[in-house]
Amino acid sequence: MIKAVIIDDEPLAREVVKEYLLNFPQIQVVQECNDGFEGLKAIQQQQPDIIFLDIQMPKITGFEMLELVENMPAVIFTTAFEEHAIRAFEVHAVDYLLKPFSSDRFDKAVQKWLDQYQSTPASTAALLETAAANPVQSNRVVIKINGKIKIIPVQDIHYIEAADDYVKIFTPEGNFLKNKTMSFFEKMLDPQQFTRVHRSYILNVNQVTRIDPYEKENHLAILRSGAKVLVSKTGYPRLKSALGL
Repeated sequence: MIKAVIIDDEPLAREVVKEYLLNFPQIQVVQECNDGFEGLKAIQQQQPDIIFLDIQMPKITGFEMLELVENMPAVIFTTAFEEHAIRAFEVHAVDYLLKPFSSDRFDKAVQKWLDQYQSTPASTAALLETAAANPVQSNRVVIKINGKIKIIPVQDIHYIEAADDYVKIFTPEGNFLKNKTMSFFEKMLDPQQFTRVHRSYILNVNQVTRIDPYEKENHLAILRSGAKVLVSKTGYPRLKSALGL
């Protein structure tokens, strides 16, 4: 049996997917979810092979939910998201279905996945890297702490520090780990507000109060919070430019 989860805030949209899946008796819908919070729990509990996922939902988007998933299933988008915006993800997702979609179009998407059954998790990871450059993703960061989801507005981020396979996000409420790369955040964050000042640091330039010289042609950025962030020789010109100096 192939397990599927449907995640969409529109009950009628979920019913359409279930009806169309009757053409594929080997696929069983093990759970339906109304938002990304429910979807994340369902994926953790059910370990589905594939999910049918809307993008624009209450609380968190489909992309933000996928960022928090540890064991990534295959993804078929079922969405009213603008076609020009979703097209960038076509190469990475199994497929995307623009609402309203026909049974024939749905069948083609599912059959496409069945033909490549084992190859989609890596593609979904690549999809998230592409999603980082989309404006939908650029105004907040979603993290998971002890099973709970926290949303951090990007303006609350003071700086980001590399931490092995994670990054550490510093905010007024403390620091939080996220399993993403520094390059992911370079693509995601507004370059007019955030600058890579060191291989290990991305800095919110709005938090800088002064820049002090430091050893070996490096500098220290002093933040409003009192924190000190190391600025490398190559990062210093970028920071000055971002500050208009």
